[in-house]
Amino acid sequence: MVKNAMSTQSIRTRFLGTETSYSVSGAWLSYWILLLRLTAGWWMLHAGLDKIWAWPFDASWFVGGAAQGTILAPFVTPFSDGILLSFVNVAVPLGQTAIGIGLILGLLTRTAAFFGAYLMLFFYFINGYGGGWAHGMVTGELLGIMVFGTIVALGAGGVLAVDNRLREMEPFENTRLRRLLG
Repeated sequence: MVKNAMSTQSIRTRFLGTETSYSVSGAWLSYWILLLRLTAGWWMLHAGLDKIWAWPFDASWFVGGAAQGTILAPFVTPFSDGILLSFVNVAVPLGQTAIGIGLILGLLTRTAAFFGAYLMLFFYFINGYGGGWAHGMVTGELLGIMVFGTIVALGAGGVLAVDNRLREMEPFENTRLRRLLG
């Protein structure tokens, strides 16, 4: 949560049950975090909508073929055919779209960023490990994990975010639901 970003110039957030605050050198950091959130949101929204517009989306090459021989194979291979593959074919595009919308609007920002990092973790290991790290170990997916992790850690749903309004609503006041917000 960004508290009065223009005047106090500090970020206070609660991460894994620990209250944390960061001193910042100016309002520019708040805007930088906003830019980070919007960019990551657009990235996910674009990826999701591309899959929806080119429907039907088929992830079988990825969860089946590319996952073979990776450390994720035991977890991913059951999703390579049948109803579980059908679930993945719908969940990935809708999930990416929902993550993108959440980050752009600042709606359940921390939750959206968590699931963005979760998706990137799969993409990182399957593309990298399955591809023999042909493009090196530092890839776009790893940078995505870091960007989403930064948004989760900083609770970047404070500036121009719907989360600010939700915090004022009774269901989110001093409850565990508040952790879902940025």
